[in-house]
Amino acid sequence: MADVEELIKATLGQIEKVLDSKTVVGEPITVGDTTLIPLLSIGVGFGAGGAEGKGETSGTGTAGGAGVKPIAVIVVNKDGARIEPIKGGLASAIEKLTETLPDVAAKIAEKWGAGKSKPEE
Repeated sequence: MADVEELIKATLGQIEKVLDSKTVVGEPITVGDTTLIPLLSIGVGFGAGGAEGKGETSGTGTAGGAGVKPIAVIVVNKDGARIEPIKGGLASAIEKLTETLPDVAAKIAEKWGAGKSKPEE
């Protein structure tokens, strides 16, 4: 059964490498004067087992799985900070994104266009 214990330690070590504070709180995304910080929910399942047969036969194994889903976005701008929950999965996230895109696109255009002169007609 020492093999199972080693498998569990190795698997948990790998899970520990993957799960850190940046997994739950995503990397900030800054556009103009607005910063978006994604918040995520993480679920992890894990199992291990082993058996010994007659003589020198034995078997061990581990399995695991994880899932990540966005649950909210922290929006920080000149007006302060607020948390915008993401409800209804992907459809709602896309809806929020499409509401925000025009403002983001305008800020990007302002930033990129600020140093360029207009072509002469």
